[in-house]
Amino acid sequence: MLEAAPITNVMRTLADPTRRAVFERIVRTDEITVVELTRGSGVTQGAISQHLKSLKRAGLVAERPEGRNVYYRARPEGLEPLFDWMNHYGVFWRERFANLRSLLKEIDP
Repeated sequence: MLEAAPITNVMRTLADPTRRAVFERIVRTDEITVVELTRGSGVTQGAISQHLKSLKRAGLVAERPEGRNVYYRARPEGLEPLFDWMNHYGVFWRERFANLRSLLKEIDP
């Protein structure tokens, strides 16, 4: 059976649209600072920092301090619980689609 805590944490973290947008911006870059993430986001730097804290706690981002800046990068392996969960239910959908395909062939050969 799948472990509930990691998937719940990832889903809750990515459920917030602003946090998801921050994560997507990080994914599209090699590394990015809080200042760069704040620019053009319509969200305060403090809010961005809180979103980054949640993303880091969920294992979705990593940080690298350099001088006065902290650089954030995506951790694709942080999405593994979500991938595993989707894979688990993918079997269900593949079976349903196969049944639908058979039914459609029966109806309209």
